[in-house]
Amino acid sequence: MNTLTAKNFTIFVIPAVLLAATFWFMPRVPELPPARLELLPHLPYPAIALGAILSIHFHRGRALFVFLLLAVSHWSFQGNATELPRGIEATVLYQSVTLLVPLNIALLSLMRERGIVTVAGRIRFAFLGLQALLVWWAMTPGHVAVQQLLAGHLSAAGMVAGSPLPPPAIPAIVLSGLLVAARAGLKQSPVDSAFLGALMAFAVAGNGIDHPHVTPVFMTAAAVILSLGVLKDSYNMAFRDELTGLPSRRALSEQLTWLGRRYSVAMVDVDHFKKFNDTYGHDVGDQVLRLVAAKLRGVGGGGKAYRYGGEEFTILFPHRSREEVLGRLEELRRAIADYRMRLRSSDRPASSREGKRQRSGTPQGRDCVSVTISIGVAESSSELRRPTDVIKAADDALYRAKGRGRNQVST
Repeated sequence: MNTLTAKNFTIFVIPAVLLAATFWFMPRVPELPPARLELLPHLPYPAIALGAILSIHFHRGRALFVFLLLAVSHWSFQGNATELPRGIEATVLYQSVTLLVPLNIALLSLMRERGIVTVAGRIRFAFLGLQALLVWWAMTPGHVAVQQLLAGHLSAAGMVAGSPLPPPAIPAIVLSGLLVAARAGLKQSPVDSAFLGALMAFAVAGNGIDHPHVTPVFMTAAAVILSLGVLKDSYNMAFRDELTGLPSRRALSEQLTWLGRRYSVAMVDVDHFKKFNDTYGHDVGDQVLRLVAAKLRGVGGGGKAYRYGGEEFTILFPHRSREEVLGRLEELRRAIADYRMRLRSSDRPASSREGKRQRSGTPQGRDCVSVTISIGVAESSSELRRPTDVIKAADDALYRAKGRGRNQVST
């Protein structure tokens, strides 16, 4: 089971920086030319529209629904620009938006990505539409009891620390924020970390509804944060291997165009990988690939590992000769060969600490396997000028290592 560590929360750096920049920019907004200040209340709409287009293009249904929530929220806030809601209808709308939007963002964060026009996507559209109908029903004349019940939470006596946010919305925002943060930290999802940034910006926008310029500035920030999350998530899908977490072959191809004249390439292949799959199943095969990827990630010597395809990996060593990296590769080969991997099973310890304690010993039995790798390495030269030539030479060396009995490094 994944556990939250300080490293997990580096995913929140971009949303945090954008929020900090928005707070820094806020006092400078009144200094803008009058013509730009007139456009400011409308600025969130193109930002939200751009984010929605990106979400549709990259098939990010959850993000699209959050953009829809932001659009409705800003529309409702605009009716109360620079002042608190007045009248039963405006009060009910404000109460409903500030309560429901955080809860919906948290709910979308906990859901899996299911697309937009799929059955799941249509159900989510219907769910949001049903909430909108209920709010509209509560706002229409003839429902005085419901309106008084909702609007009563916005009375002066119900304010929390001078905030215009209704008391029910504050715990909803806090709880939703904690859920989204935990989800993003565990899953390392850029979209979910952007959900948290957008939620915080939404909370500031709702809280600043009676102050000039706060609401449009922070609603724009919410849209920008979420748009960057969609772009980052889509980049990861294209350039990062989902199973191992390593950069993908596409990322390798781009990196090869930036290499200098001096570098080495190592091709790594898991020995007898098909046998692992046939004997233990594809789940164990996935465990093996993740194990090898984790070891490759720590190779050192300036090397960077990539998932080349299947059970094959590539390590680039910029500005390193073949002789300089051979020692590192030999250490890597031994570290993997000496490791005993405990197979996941129904009696696997629930505690990650207990699991680590068991793995630290020398377990025996049929629930443990070992794995070896073969490595071929080549370096750039006057004969091997193109990266593709160096990779082919490393691949040839890899086949020589396999031909000599596997579990070795060959040049």
